[in-house]
Amino acid sequence: MISSTPPSAYVKGHAKARSADPDAADNHVRHTMIGDPELDPVMEELAGLPRDEMHRFIAAGIEGKAGALRDAPGPLRDFFEGIDDIPAWFDHESLTPGVRAFHENAGPVLAAFVTGTLVEGFATLISKSFFLTGRVIDKGVRRLKQNNRHQIEIFHPGGLRRENDGWKLSVRIRFVHAQVRRLLAESGEWDEDAWGTPISAASLGYAIACFSARTLAHSTALGARYGPGQREGYCAVWRYAGHLMGIPEAVLYATEEEARHMFRIGILCEPDPSDESAIMANALIGSAPMVAGISDATERRDLANRLIYPISRALVGSDLADRLRFPACTHARAQRVLLLHWLDTRLKGSLPHLLKGRRSTMEQLFEVSWYDPAGLAYSLPDHVDAEQSSHW
Repeated sequence: MISSTPPSAYVKGHAKARSADPDAADNHVRHTMIGDPELDPVMEELAGLPRDEMHRFIAAGIEGKAGALRDAPGPLRDFFEGIDDIPAWFDHESLTPGVRAFHENAGPVLAAFVTGTLVEGFATLISKSFFLTGRVIDKGVRRLKQNNRHQIEIFHPGGLRRENDGWKLSVRIRFVHAQVRRLLAESGEWDEDAWGTPISAASLGYAIACFSARTLAHSTALGARYGPGQREGYCAVWRYAGHLMGIPEAVLYATEEEARHMFRIGILCEPDPSDESAIMANALIGSAPMVAGISDATERRDLANRLIYPISRALVGSDLADRLRFPACTHARAQRVLLLHWLDTRLKGSLPHLLKGRRSTMEQLFEVSWYDPAGLAYSLPDHVDAEQSSHW
């Protein structure tokens, strides 16, 4: 058993998960009480700085501008001194097949992320963190586009090298998580005894396992094809991105098989989907048509009900879809919609000569991603509620 009492929300699931794999279950629940051991204390030190000054120092560190970082607080300088260390298990060349896999399957991968991967993510207690900040409910379109931008950059050739945007965005996400973790802990709205640490290491380890293994499974169901070595390469990209995002090694998978197992154990440990889970998952589905550029409310509802909800139900299963309060849909209809989408994806992949007039994949990816004309920004929230926070 773990050495301390797990958060009360996890007690039931932890007992169930131990019957499948006691060590993995104990490890998951132990990390529900851990955030980012390296960065969290640094953010506490930075909390007293003026907002603009804090952001200037963080930007200097991420951009590798040592001179501008010289006057930063010591803990932040120390943090950035070690950030360039590359783990022994990592090799940039191992990412190449995964980068190729993403660009050959970008459409089904991004569709899988919205209709399957993120839905399964919001079925866990991490939905409470997002709900309390209002980040997806009020700013869902921007949030999805930011997710897409991050994926595009980490899967760009060389994107996870120190000087490129995939690396920088991954580290920025680490700072955002640490800041939101601090704000939630201080808000008085977070019950640590019941829920553990906000945006815990366990939640992030589970999320990165979903981003890799579950996206591979869901995108395959949507028509993606992966050649030799591409699945391993795809997981390697997300594993290194997870390392940059501060996920401890103990909850960071090493292989696709390990990621699948972490998902299975994690979902057993997690409490049943809550009201917040249902709200967040439905807000996610509702935002997807807007990301695709559909502004008319009637058209958005029609697309969601006709296509997105049935596909999501087919991917995550009717039991979870019902728990998340998705619109009623028979199993047969959900599977039929998924099959037709699979056939459409495969047909387009098999007959590229018929699609010469279509926009390129990269053009479409840029349209569904968040790009700020001013370039990368490193501002952080200063209030737990997104609506009351300064722009970030």
